[in-house]
Amino acid sequence: MTALGPVAAVTIATPDLQASIDAYRQHLGYAITDHGLVTPELAAQFNRAGLAGRRYALMLPAGEGETWLRFIESPRDAAYRPFRHMGWNAAEFMVQDTDQAAARIAQSPFRVIGAPANLSISDRIRAMQALGPSNEGLYLTSFSGKVAAFDVPEAQHFIDRVFIVVLGAPSCAVVDAFYARHFGTAPAKTVPSIITVLSAAHDLPADTRHPLAALALRGQCYIEVDAMPAGTLDREASPGELPPGISLVTFFVDRLPDDPAVRWLASPRTLPQAPYHGRRTAVCIGPAGEWIELVERA
Repeated sequence: MTALGPVAAVTIATPDLQASIDAYRQHLGYAITDHGLVTPELAAQFNRAGLAGRRYALMLPAGEGETWLRFIESPRDAAYRPFRHMGWNAAEFMVQDTDQAAARIAQSPFRVIGAPANLSISDRIRAMQALGPSNEGLYLTSFSGKVAAFDVPEAQHFIDRVFIVVLGAPSCAVVDAFYARHFGTAPAKTVPSIITVLSAAHDLPADTRHPLAALALRGQCYIEVDAMPAGTLDREASPGELPPGISLVTFFVDRLPDDPAVRWLASPRTLPQAPYHGRRTAVCIGPAGEWIELVERA
């Protein structure tokens, strides 16, 4: 059985690469570590030959760490509405001070959709929500003390790495079973939780409680699974393009699962660039239609 985690990269489809770079550099303190053109080999990894030659960039908080943001040029999808679709809905960043982070992005390309507030599950966790330049969902979260249920990293930078990825799914149980079977994650308890941005996107009362489960991964990372309301749409990619918003999430694993039930977009391969560094990798499809990219540690 493979072991999933930590998060290695979050890939965002952007219609304006330079605008995304500038926004994350100027307002979140991220720095470019690599940029160039998508190679035919990387395009084949996604089974999207037309991506070859598109510009991309990799960024890290202050240029440090091993959890990248990867931006790849892709036309804006007019049909995509944040938090209205299944799949990867948000990337959650550990920050040193959520209120100060909100002030920093108040006049920026990031649009605040949830003001700083303590979470319903713990008053030691304070978070806010925003949308990035490509309609990608962002949570900026700080901890005022230890919370027994969560093993989380300390923010080394004012806005640090992604430590949680948020997945919108038909049910928590379906996702829990899939990740346990294929990646060895431990069973996660489902808890009714207030998720204001999800309620707002579906015109539900702000105090609506949605089923939520947190799947613990290696490397102080989690997958937050939100059971989506009735009427949620599938995340459809335009022909030859990446899924809109947060397109895929990359995880390190001990080894790629050898299971015919895992649907690969293309056969496993080795790639030289970050975050692969010559290791074997492949992309599979999860139960919510999410793209899951795996990179072997060895």
